[in-house]
Amino acid sequence: MNGNWQRLEEKISHLSGEKIRFKDRQTVTGGCINQCWKVSDSNNRQWFIKTNSVALLDMFIAESEGLEEIAASHSMRSPEALCYGKTPEFSYLIMEYIPLVSFSNQAKGGEQLARMHRHTAGRFGWKRDNTIGSTPQPNEWHDDWVSFWKNRRLIHQLDLAKNKGYPARSYDAGVELAENLSDFFSSHSVVPSLLHGDLWGGNIASDAQGEPVIYDPAVYYGDRETDLALTELFGGFNADFYAAYKQHYPLDQGYQSRKTLYNLYHILNHFNLMGGGYASQAFQMTRQLLSEIR
Repeated sequence: MNGNWQRLEEKISHLSGEKIRFKDRQTVTGGCINQCWKVSDSNNRQWFIKTNSVALLDMFIAESEGLEEIAASHSMRSPEALCYGKTPEFSYLIMEYIPLVSFSNQAKGGEQLARMHRHTAGRFGWKRDNTIGSTPQPNEWHDDWVSFWKNRRLIHQLDLAKNKGYPARSYDAGVELAENLSDFFSSHSVVPSLLHGDLWGGNIASDAQGEPVIYDPAVYYGDRETDLALTELFGGFNADFYAAYKQHYPLDQGYQSRKTLYNLYHILNHFNLMGGGYASQAFQMTRQLLSEIR
């Protein structure tokens, strides 16, 4: 065990009040941004540790505080963030290790997400910026949701995309859409709900008892429909999930159009992270949305 990992042993020892020595360290697959580890000691106590470059410590601080925000809502289970820090070689986030299985009790997940979304704030945004994937996600507080989504989400991603070669006509169409966002909210009253922020099928599972567990958040307070929209983008959620959610927190008229609007943010982000065909997909979504308001 090199000196960097010894620092992590010392951190956990300080938190637990007893001497900890790692016996086993295994890499965990599934993440595409951080390196992830399952670490255990001779007493089979286990921790989940993420590492990345020293420069990305703020990303782990935001994730830790996001997990704390979810835990404080007493709605859905998420891993407890124990501590974060950096060594000369990497930054890290140490969390509770939860053995996970596939997301099974989806009705309970839908009910619990509805409960989390009823945890609200007075404004839209959050106390700090964070990341969506590895893309910076600005969360400056706004009193108005349309202004927040326009400036902190859609224009933000469009400007990043423009710098990465997003075609000019696609960018201009996106700006036109941003200038007309209010047209999508005539029948929808938005309250600042606590959001996971990146709730696709890869960020939810079940523990050994079947309890839903959410992780890897990009937390902020905003329209609850944004979380629901993303659940539909890449699959992994079934009819029981949506039926339970709507039973406990019915959706407003116009969700189907807003779903495309909200998922445009994530498709633009995928272009900014990976490029490729996401540019044409984003443009098609933009054209569809513009056709509904022209």
